[in-house]
Formats: sequence, C-alpha cells, structure tokens
Amino acid sequence: MDDPRTVLSLSGADRVAFLQDLVTNDVTRPGALVYAALLTPQGKYLADFFVSHRADALLIDVATPLAESLVQRLTMYRLRRDVTIETTGLQVSRGTGDPPEGAVPDPRHPDLGWRKIDQAAGDDGTDWNALRVAHVVPQSLVELQPNDSYPLEFGLDRLHGIDFRKGCYVGQEVTARMKHKTELKKGLVQVRVTGVVPAGTEITAAGKPAGTLFTQSGGRGLAWLRFDRAGAGMQAGQALVHYDG
Repeated sequence: MDDPRTVLSLSGADRVAFLQDLVTNDVTRPGALVYAALLTPQGKYLADFFVSHRADALLIDVATPLAESLVQRLTMYRLRRDVTIETTGLQVSRGTGDPPEGAVPDPRHPDLGWRKIDQAAGDDGTDWNALRVAHVVPQSLVELQPNDSYPLEFGLDRLHGIDFRKGCYVGQEVTARMKHKTELKKGLVQVRVTGVVPAGTEITAAGKPAGTLFTQSGGRGLAWLRFDRAGAGMQAGQALVHYDG
C-alpha cells in the first residue's frame, strides 16, 4: 500500500468527549466513519485520519509516519481525562470494488470506495493516485504537510472533514474566519501537466513562484497554486503546467 496506515485506539469513559473537543469534525455519531483532522492552535494541519466507533473504543486510522506525533499530541491534551491512547496491531484494507463484510464507505467521496479495519491489510489494486487527482483529494505527507498546510486551502471542507456547526476545537477560530470572512487566494486544484516531475516541485509563472506541483497521473496533477499567478504558461521543472480556472 502506497499509503501505509496505523490504527490507534482511544478507550476510557471520556474518549468521545475528549476527541470531540480537539478535532475538526463531529465524532459523536456511532456507526459512521468520520474523516477529521487535528490542527495547531494557529489553524495549520497536523494530521488527518478516519475515526470509527467500537463497543469500548474509538479507532483512529492514520498515516503511519504521523502516528507517533499524533499520539504525542493527544497525550499532551489528555490531562486528567479518562482516556487511554494505544497503538493497535489492526490493519486497514481499502478498495473500490464490491465491499467485503464489515467495510464502510470512504466519507470523503463516493468514488473512493470503502475502508475496513481488521487483522490483515489489503488493497484491490485501484489506481489511487488517479482517483485522487480526478477528485482533488490530498494525501497525508504528499500534499498535506504538518505545520504548513491550511485545511481549507486543501479542500478538507469539501471532503466532509470539517463540521462548521460543532463548536470549538483546536484551530477552530482561524478555520472559521478563513471560511466566512476571507476569500481564499491559494488552494489545491487540478491542473494539466505535460511532462513528469517529482512531487513537491515548485511551479513558476513568468519567473515568479506560483505554487507547488504534487501528485501526477494521466497528464493531470494536483497543484497548490497562488490564484493571482495561476493560468497558462506555468512551469514546474521541465514540465509545463496549465490551470483552467
């Protein structure tokens, strides 16, 4: 799997209220797979993940390279609350074909198929990069970078990762202000690409920095752009980049 996952467990009587106070989405809904993120107090991305309910725990499906730092941050916020945070040996499977028993729909977009937490990992061979580019879905540590990305610039609201009615959470004030009081001047979009360059290559327009090119598939790519400089004639290394707007 090109996106290795770790499953964390939150147990204890305060687990739901504890997580609800911290993350961008409403995690109080049993039976639903919830996509959410933890932000800094300044509203910048730290980690995104999926939350599911079990009888005696919340399970958090997070990118493996972010798991340790997420545990550390949750532990810092725990204080005296009745919450135990542990890493499990459970695995994540995903696919876009017929879902197996126990699988649940990916809440970000219907075309992203299903996910399942079990004893073994699995992947049905779906071209996930092509799907992500088609639907402008960022991936942890590719497009989404800790302590740098703002969730609205990377479309987490469009992907059902933010609940603007749930009340306070870490970084909520900045996120709400960006949503309601400003017009985004930068953001993640789909672009046309001629050529292939490494993810993270700087995009320039008329010699000026215009953004960053990330995942590419089938002549298309995901790019974080400054909209005032975006358009035809952009370049990322040796690749040509065109944004249709």
